[in-house]
Amino acid sequence: MHGTVDEALDDTDVLIDYTSATAVKANTLAAIAAGVAVVVGSSGLTATDFAEIDSAARERSVGVVASGNFSLTAAMCQAAALLAARHLPQWEVIDYASATKEDVPSGTARELAERLGEIHRPEVGRPIEDLHGPQEARGATVGGAQVHSVRLPSFVVSTEVVFALPDERLTIRHDAGGTAEPYVEGTLLAARKVPKLVGLTRGLDAVLLGSE
Repeated sequence: MHGTVDEALDDTDVLIDYTSATAVKANTLAAIAAGVAVVVGSSGLTATDFAEIDSAARERSVGVVASGNFSLTAAMCQAAALLAARHLPQWEVIDYASATKEDVPSGTARELAERLGEIHRPEVGRPIEDLHGPQEARGATVGGAQVHSVRLPSFVVSTEVVFALPDERLTIRHDAGGTAEPYVEGTLLAARKVPKLVGLTRGLDAVLLGSE
């Protein structure tokens, strides 16, 4: 047992962080500074945070794998959504989690929205600023897309992306259960791969595709 992350980094090959939105960035940067590879499973980091982490990791020639969700089915959901975004112009993301979750949107939904936005910004039917009524009803803009966070009892983490064309829709959704079991295999896979990487890799799907 160690009292601090810094103490735990001695003789460590990989730091796996499943802490909190308030601790994960400092933990990750501390590990990078010590030359230790990192697997990030905590949510709450922004695109700006990830850019800083990527820069620090490249400077130290350290690998970091960060994923909003380390389950294999969530990775497949994200990969399918990224493929769809290459061919469809519009989408929105719906993020479901428990009533007590403290960060919005979830790491899974934020990662999905930001990575979709890297492909292209979704078209908007009517600009948010031109709407009548509370503009917050259209959700938050993340990666150029509208993200709607639902926080209610009985949800763990569910993420849904809806693509649409005139007179048709495509919905891709991932639902998580109430145990940590689905995340173990993906986390261990990332831990085995990350020492061979340099810089930040976002998404378990990117690790899986890179391993083929």
